[in-house]
Amino acid sequence: MSDHILIVDDEKGILSSLSAVLDDEGYTISTAETGSEAFKKIKDDTPSVVLLDVWLPDIDGLEILKEIRDTHPGITVVVMSGHGTIETAVKATKLGAFDYIEKPLSMERVLLIIKHAIKQQRLELENVQLKGKIEKWYEIIGESPVIRSLKEQIMVVGRSNSRVLVTGENGTGKELVARSIHRASQRADKPFIAVNCAAIPETLIESELFGHEKGAFTGATSVQRGKFEIADGGTIFLDEIGDMSLNTQAKVLRVLQEQEFQRVGGTRNIRVDVRFITATNKNLTDEIKKGNFREDLFYRINVIILHMPPLRERKEDIPLLAKHFLKEIIREQGLKNKMLTEQAVELMKGYDWPGNVRELRNLMERVAIMAAGDRIYPGDLAIIAKDRQQISTPIINGSSGSLRDARANFERYFILEKLRENNWNITKTAEDLMIERSNLHRKMKMLGIEENVK
Repeated sequence: MSDHILIVDDEKGILSSLSAVLDDEGYTISTAETGSEAFKKIKDDTPSVVLLDVWLPDIDGLEILKEIRDTHPGITVVVMSGHGTIETAVKATKLGAFDYIEKPLSMERVLLIIKHAIKQQRLELENVQLKGKIEKWYEIIGESPVIRSLKEQIMVVGRSNSRVLVTGENGTGKELVARSIHRASQRADKPFIAVNCAAIPETLIESELFGHEKGAFTGATSVQRGKFEIADGGTIFLDEIGDMSLNTQAKVLRVLQEQEFQRVGGTRNIRVDVRFITATNKNLTDEIKKGNFREDLFYRINVIILHMPPLRERKEDIPLLAKHFLKEIIREQGLKNKMLTEQAVELMKGYDWPGNVRELRNLMERVAIMAAGDRIYPGDLAIIAKDRQQISTPIINGSSGSLRDARANFERYFILEKLRENNWNITKTAEDLMIERSNLHRKMKMLGIEENVK
């Protein structure tokens, strides 16, 4: 489908010549001789680009421009005028015109501007789509009470400019909290810069954060901007700040207090406006007592504390997370669709997930690739789980849930006992259970029992 261009001009000769040239270029053309007619055309069939004359018989062209930008911000407007002045051009640009063309028109210039306008439109659309994908990637998945409460806190905190400390175990998703705060803030259209303090060697952390001047150290062959400079106007997220050296902590404290710093090897103060969000999996109060963390920095960063709970404390979110990850991985890697069975989901809910959400995602990636068939059974999980025994051990005493869950738990326990009694002889166990050998194999797979687990 070709791009639609609306030409708005009260001179029939211009409408005719522009229409002919643009039609030859493959564009879909519509025309209007008045502002009122232009609004009707826009309402009936929204164009990609509007070529708009400033002087119209009923409505001033700049008023039309303002109305289009207010009501249809996705339309690109190019202003034309036979009585052009610098003042008119400046005003049109301030009102949101993409460009300004003086009459008599140069058809080459008109075509070039239209091509640039459409190219920019497509880039903006791609950016919006990419941003949507990124936001979806970093979305906090879950409807448990603790996650709903956290999301509400994020919305409240996001509207402020306060410093936030996010606590939680490794793999819980502390960065997701930080990104959600940034998206909910007035800085959302500015940079979000994440720095993993634990992953950067101590010898490089200062250069990474503050940048360096040419010749500051061996290998510094050019000036490099640091993360604080890049984050100016936006948010900087210092993940695992508890692993930062005391020397670097002192310099970060200065940035917190004064919003300025010097590059490594530099003498000039660089001012920035950044919001601080930090995270840690450590107890910083204990680290202060051990002499590993500055008390004054701690009191600067913990204005507001948000806690990302471990997965074992929100097990009702496991089905949502698992299905979300599975669908995402299948789409990304072009794999065949697979579905988690209810038994597999229940098995996952009985596991403590020491690696938290990160471990769950890794598990979903492995089963998406390795599980045979289009359904994922407990046996598929037992084969690849890190802690095979823990994930496959049923809860008998004090079990909760439906009668079906309790029956499945008992069946697994009973079959395991019979297998052990018969030294894992499948034929003998099937005879004792008075079922077909094939049925026993099916039961074992469904219940996550491996033949080599003794």
